[in-house]
Amino acid sequence: MCYCSIMSDNIKDAHMAVLIKIQSELSSLRKEVREGFAHSDEIARKNRRDVAGMMVIGKAMAGDFAEQMAAVVERVEALEAKRS
Repeated sequence: MCYCSIMSDNIKDAHMAVLIKIQSELSSLRKEVREGFAHSDEIARKNRRDVAGMMVIGKAMAGDFAEQMAAVVERVEALEAKRS
């Protein structure tokens, strides 16, 4: 009995099985990568919104501080004018 044809068929089947396995793993890897990028984009959008909100709050606080300082300066000037 010649084992050459049996070995040849087994090798071809093994090659096909390996290629099919590699293809399915690549497909699953691509899916994971796409999901990871989607999640990263989601986080980046959230961070941009947070930063924009913090900038608005910072500007409002700076404006309030400037107003409060102007009021303090006016009071100090009024007190100094009374002293003179």
